Amino acid sequence: MKWTIYNILFLIVYPFLLPGFLLRMLRRGGYAARFGDRFALYPEDILAKLGRRDSLSDSHAPKPSQFIWIHAVSVGEVQVAGQLMREWRTADPNVRFCFSTTSSTGWKMAEREVAPCDVLIYNPLDFPTFVRAALQTVRPKAVILVESEIWPNFIRRAAKDKVPVFLINARVSDRSAPRYRKAKCFFKDIFSLFTRIFAQSELDRDRLIAAGAPSEIVEVTGSFKFDVAKRMPEKEKLLSSWISMALGKGNGNGEEKRKLILGGSTWPGEDEILLSIYSKLLEAHKGGAALPLLAIAPRHFEKADAVEENIRRAGFSCVRRSRAGDKAEETQERPPVFLADTTGELMGLYALADIVFVGKSLSAHGSQNMIEPCLCGKVTLVGPHTENFRPVMSDLLAAEAVVQVSSAKELEEKILKFAFDKIAAEQLGERAANAVQARCGVVRRCTAAIMEALK
Repeated sequence: MKWTIYNILFLIVYPFLLPGFLLRMLRRGGYAARFGDRFALYPEDILAKLGRRDSLSDSHAPKPSQFIWIHAVSVGEVQVAGQLMREWRTADPNVRFCFSTTSSTGWKMAEREVAPCDVLIYNPLDFPTFVRAALQTVRPKAVILVESEIWPNFIRRAAKDKVPVFLINARVSDRSAPRYRKAKCFFKDIFSLFTRIFAQSELDRDRLIAAGAPSEIVEVTGSFKFDVAKRMPEKEKLLSSWISMALGKGNGNGEEKRKLILGGSTWPGEDEILLSIYSKLLEAHKGGAALPLLAIAPRHFEKADAVEENIRRAGFSCVRRSRAGDKAEETQERPPVFLADTTGELMGLYALADIVFVGKSLSAHGSQNMIEPCLCGKVTLVGPHTENFRPVMSDLLAAEAVVQVSSAKELEEKILKFAFDKIAAEQLGERAANAVQARCGVVRRCTAAIMEALK
C-alpha cells in the first residue's frame, strides 16, 4: 500500500516540477540534450556501449555484467564518486562504470571522471516503469549511491533484480533526520535493501539506524571528502599567471607578494559582505607596501554578472576569469577585484590565497567544501551554517584547523586579524594541512570493502 501511495504522489507532484526542468534547460543549456534518459530512452551509441544491440558484433565490447552503476548529483558527490572510481580502477583495470547524475552541473563534472569505456547517463525518474527499463538496459553488477541519494523505486527494483546496492559517504542532515524518523515505517523498508552503508560519522550512523536501517549493515568510515581534495599544480600556475598578467608590470608594488583574500563558492549576499570587509581592509592597510587583493568565486557561474555589478557598485574594477585577457584598472588605493567565473579552477585559487572564506555558510545554509583550502594550508574561515559538512567540521574544529564565525561582523574581525598577524595565520594553516592529511584513506578502505562484498 505504501508504495502505491508513493507512486501516486509522484504522478501528482511531477507535473508541477516539470516547468522547473524546462526553465533549467533554457538557463543552463545542454540540460535538454539527453532528456530521454529520464525515461530510460537512451541514444544508439549508449545502447551499443552497454551491449544492448543485437547488431553489436565487436567481441571486445564490455559485457553488461561488468558495469558498476554509480549515482551522484552535486559537484562534491561527483568528486566523491570519481575518487572511488579511480581507486577501483587501480585494483581492477577492467572495471566499467555507468555513471548517472540528475543535473547539467553534475554532468559536466562527471564528464571529467568517466573513462572512454564508461557510460554517462541521466538518472531515470523514480517511477517503476522507468527504473525497471533503465536497470534492464544497464544490467549492472552493483549499484553505488553517494551520500543522501535515496531513490525508493530505484533501490527497490535493483534489490528485486538481485543487484547489490551500496550507500557511500552516507550522511543524514539535521533537517532530514526528523523526517526520516517520522517516516520510519517507509524508510526502514528501503534501508533494509542495502547491502552495506558506509556512514560519515557516528551521528550519521545513529540517524540511519533510527530511520530503520539495520545496524549490522551500517559502518562508520569517516568522510570520503578528505580523500577527494587534491592539489592542482597546473591550475595554480595558470591562475597565478592570470592574476599577474591582469595586474601587469609597473603596478607600483615591486615584487613583494600581495596577500589574496578569496571568497570560495559564495552565495548571493556573501560577495557584498566580502566587498565591504575588503574596503575596510584596504583602509586599514594604508601605507603598506603591497595592497592585498580580493577574488570571488561564486557557486553558480550564471550569477557572475550580478556579482560583477556588486563589485563595480562597491567602487572596484572587475577582472573576470572568463575574459582572461582583460587588464586590471588599478589605483594606488583601489586594486581590482578578481571574479573567478569558470569551472574547475577553484582548487587552484585556494592554493594561491592567503585567507579563504568558504561560502554558503553565512547568508545561506549548508556550506561548501572547507577541506580544500585546509589541504592547501590556508587560513580557512566559515560561517555558522555548515550542515552539509557536519562530520568534517567536527573533525576540523577539534583539530583547531578552521575558524567558524557567527556573523558578518565576526568574519570582518577575523579577516583583519589574520591579514596582519602572520604568525597566527601560518600556525592555523599548518594545523589545517596536518588535519586533512591525518584523515585520508577512507576511499581505499571502502572500495576494498565493496569489492570484497561482490566476490
